[in-house]
Parts: sequence; structure tokens; C-alpha cells
Amino acid sequence: MANFSELDRYLFGQATHYEIYRKLGAHPTDEYGIRGVCFDLWAPNAARVWVIGSFNGWDEGANEMKRLEPETMGIFELFIPGVEEGDLYKYLIETKDGKRLYKADPYANYAELRPGTASAVADIEHFKWSDAEWMKERATHKEDVYEQPLAIYEVHPGSWMRHPGRQDDGFYSYRDLAKSLIPYVTEMGYSHIELMGICEYPYDGSWGYQVTGYYAPTSRYGTPEDFAYFVNECHRHKIGVILDWVPAHFPKDAHGLAEFDGSCLYEYADPRKGEHPDWGTKIFDYGKNEVKNFLIGSALLWVEHYHVDGLRVDAVASMLYLDYGKEAGQWVPNQYGDNKNLEAIEFFKHINTLVLGRNPGAVMIAEESTAWPKVTGPVEDDGLNFSYKWNMGWMHDFLDYMKLDPYFRRDNHHKMTFAMSYNESEKYILVLSHDEVVHLKCSMINKMPGLGIDKFRNLMAGYAFMMGHPGKKLLFMGQEFAQLREWSEERELDWFLLDNPDHKHIQNWVKKLLHIYRKNPALYELDSSWGGFEWINANDADRSIYSFIRKSKDGKNQLLFVCSFTPVARPDYRVGVPAKKTYKLILDSDSEEFGGCSRQRPQSYKAVEAECDGRPYSIAYPLEPYGVAVFRY
Repeated sequence: MANFSELDRYLFGQATHYEIYRKLGAHPTDEYGIRGVCFDLWAPNAARVWVIGSFNGWDEGANEMKRLEPETMGIFELFIPGVEEGDLYKYLIETKDGKRLYKADPYANYAELRPGTASAVADIEHFKWSDAEWMKERATHKEDVYEQPLAIYEVHPGSWMRHPGRQDDGFYSYRDLAKSLIPYVTEMGYSHIELMGICEYPYDGSWGYQVTGYYAPTSRYGTPEDFAYFVNECHRHKIGVILDWVPAHFPKDAHGLAEFDGSCLYEYADPRKGEHPDWGTKIFDYGKNEVKNFLIGSALLWVEHYHVDGLRVDAVASMLYLDYGKEAGQWVPNQYGDNKNLEAIEFFKHINTLVLGRNPGAVMIAEESTAWPKVTGPVEDDGLNFSYKWNMGWMHDFLDYMKLDPYFRRDNHHKMTFAMSYNESEKYILVLSHDEVVHLKCSMINKMPGLGIDKFRNLMAGYAFMMGHPGKKLLFMGQEFAQLREWSEERELDWFLLDNPDHKHIQNWVKKLLHIYRKNPALYELDSSWGGFEWINANDADRSIYSFIRKSKDGKNQLLFVCSFTPVARPDYRVGVPAKKTYKLILDSDSEEFGGCSRQRPQSYKAVEAECDGRPYSIAYPLEPYGVAVFRY
């Protein structure tokens, strides 16, 4: 009896087999009372296929697969008795022109630790989940997901922290991370962890962005069950999990997807559509149903089987534009003569609607770096239906401004206000990601002008502005304590820096900002609406001071932010306020816990009838160099 039924073949051919990960690949099963593994492979252009592995001594003729009807579908199947979990295997594919290819299983649930490239048999069905409360709570936020706090800690697991003195890489396992990363994230106040490089990949230096195993958690940190344990523990501690996911391209490694069965099976056949010249990678064929089903099945595996709370989709722009990274003659226009990839557009509409419709409260996040319209718009309005878009425009303007000597900031004041002019166009996440602290771009602290403590005070003001600005938040690991060196995947973060008070103070600052963010709905309920934000003074360029209000839906507990970006003290500073109320100081950058002078100052400020910033009422507050003050009223 075939494991891959006629119905399976039909659904796969329509790109609607949403549990394809339970059919293709290697699955432990019983056949006529005999325990073994059933192998199923899609390779329509192969002449013959064998399963070779540790269980048959890698004998290339021992286990030939049978081609199922209809032959044109190209499904090969074989049950091998006695094969056990953990056994290594590959497919030996004989092409129609007589070549022999040794391929890893595209649907494998586990893989040999690199530099090995074999797939490994894994039974992923027996983990006992205990996160029902989290999953139920997540589903209740289907309608108001945008009104929830989202503060993401972006983590590369292999370099967050390592075991010292070990002969191997010293990587923390998924279970080690559950013991150490979860408490850290909880204490700091993040709501979610975003993990880089979980889908299996061969080359450490790609950070996981050149994937060969779209259905396998990387074996660098443990087994599939270990990964499930990590997600389950995150949920038990009220932390969400987001994975980087890369449907834009894949590497040309001999054991991978490229020219899988001797033909361009997963990639576009025309190299002008099927290759990224800059990256040296292949581009998926989004017009082929079986390829779309491969990617859809991968997304659903992570969200539905492994319970992850969202996918951050990498390099979306490279999928949307046929000429992305290409010169004239290196790309082919679509049927209308322009540069839009119509098949990729439909793919996004399909997969986002599907994943979000089947999994209430989950999120799909686009790393999209252009002005493509309606990335987070509904399909009914010709949008792509992502939940959020990374705000790359805000990030570039913010970093351009923060790098400037304070003397020149007055002429660039608009860089920090411009993002509000388009804030309502999408649902945004403000990001300071790994991409900003590599390839000679400097760490965040070393982007800052000045010397010594001025760098830290600059960065503190920048983080406060980011936390107050509309949009969800993402910080890459190490930025919260002002890592000095650029990030490298080859070593752990420089945790020893926390012995230095300046680094400890900035970590305390980020922690305080995150907890204020999580506790105050004014900072996250109305992120995409002018109803949640109001400038007090957006035009104080001469003093490089920004003042604004964040508002909650119910009108209670509004927040007033004042951020100064020069080293000049303003002892006579006065700020206009919207009402004659008492303003409680809830964050003061001059506090001792953040390395300030901790001068005695009132905690409450009553508005007086004194015009300022075009308002009839105001409060006076002595603003320190690079001073930040946040008031609740």
C-alpha cells in the first residue's frame, strides 16, 4: 500500500497539500507488522532513484525506489524494514542522460552535523507539548494582534553564548538556550525571540540564509525534539518565538536543491529568472505548484507542528522584482513588460492568507526594503497581506542621524521626523538588526559620535527615541549592552563588558525601556494611527530636541517623551503639554542606575498656564546633556 496516495498526489499537484511534511521525506512506520521507514521523493525527471545510507552500508544498488503512477507526477517510494531513527541517508538519482547525483532529502526532518551533508531519519510526532494555554491565548488575539506589545530580541543561537574550553564549537544546545536565554529575555522585558539560522544550512558564514533543509531544525544545536522543547519552554514562560525563513533563494551546493533531478526542478529554468548573480544562488520557481507546495509546507511545519508564533520572511524585495540585483540583459520582463514577478506576488498573497487564516494570532513579517505598496495591505485591496513590514526607511534615517556629530544634527533634524509622514501606510516594525553591525558597519556604540561617555549617552537617547516612536521593536543581541566589536558568528557576545559600569548602565536602560513599553498600552495599541501619536515639537532643530506624546485607546495614562541629542545642558528647558494635569516622571536618563548624576529632582510636575510649543500649558524640567525624560499623565 502506497504511503503517498492518489489524493496526496492530487493535492500536491494543486499546491494545496498543507501537511506535505507528513508524506514526502522519511517517516518511521509499520508495514504488515514490520517496523521500518517509508521514503517518498518528488523527482519527476529522474530515470531511477535509490536510497543509500548507513543502514545498507551506502550500497548504491541495494534499495531502488519504485516510481508511482502516474509516472509523470514523479513520486518515488520505498519502504525499508529495520531502518531506525538517527540512521543517515541520501538519494542516489540517475538522470535521463546517465549522470549520478547524490542528494540530501529536501523534506528531511533532520540532518547530519556539517560538514556532513546526509539527511537523518527522525520521528517528529511524539513530542508532548504543554503550551496549550499560550496557544489558546495567542488565538484570542486574532482580531487585535496589532494592539499587542511586540518587542523582539533577534538572536543567532550559535554566537549568543558558548561553552568555554570545549573541543567542539561549544554551541549552546536548544535545551541550554531554554535554561539561559529564556530567563535573560524575560528579565530584560522582551516579548519575543527571533531566531536566525534554524532551517538547516551547510555554511556557518551564511548565518542560515542559504538553506538546504527547509523542514529540518539545524543539528548544530540538537535534535528536532530539542528544538520543540525550546519553543515549548518559551511559551511556558510567556515568550513568543519567530523564525527567519528564506523562500527567496537557495544555494548551489551539490547535495541541495539545485538541479535536483538533473533538471531545474525547484528553480526557474531560465537563468535570467532562476539565478541571483550577486549572491551566487538559485531562485525558486514560484509558478510551479509543487515548488509552491514545498515552501507552503515548510512554513506550516514551523507554525503548526513546531508552534512558532511567526515567520520573518527574508529578502522579500528580491522576490518581488525580476530585476533585483541584475543588470540589463540579466533579467526577463513579465507578460506586461515590467519588472514585477507576478508569480511571487501571488505566492505571497496565497501563503500569508493561508498561514494567518489557519493560525489565528500568528504573524508573517516582511523584510522588504523598497517602497512596494500595501505590503501589509489586505489581499482584497491588492495587498500582500503580511502582518508587519520591517521599516528600513526609518532605520536608515535614524542611523544616518545618530552617526552625525551633534553640531550637524540641526541641519538633519528631519531625518528623525520623516518616518511619521508615511507611518500609516504600513504596519511597521522598527529594526536595529544584525545587518547593521557587520561588514565594517561598526557596532551600535561605535556608530555614535564623540568619545567615552558621550557615545553611551548618545545611544541611550537613540534607544529611548526608538522605544517611543510608533512601530513594534527589534534589537539584535549585544546591542542592549553596547557590544563594542562588530558581531561575528564565530564567537560569543562579549559578555565580559558587563563588568564595566558604562555597559551595565546601558543594559539597565534598555531593560527599563522595555518594561515601560510592555506596561504602557500607549506605546503599542495605536502604532499605525495618528490617534496614537502627537508631536509636541517636531521642529526644535536648533536645540536638536524632540518632544511627542503617545496615546492609548482609552485615553488613560498617556506618555510624554522628551529626547535631547546634543551634549548641551538645558537647565531652563520648558515643554508644552496638552492639558493642565500633573505629569509624573517615570524615566530619567540622569538616574544613578543609568550612570547619571542622580540629582535630586521632583517626581511630579504640575502644568502651569505658560505658553510653550504653541500650547497654553507647559512644565519646566532641567534637561541634561543627551537628556531623556518620559512622563506619564
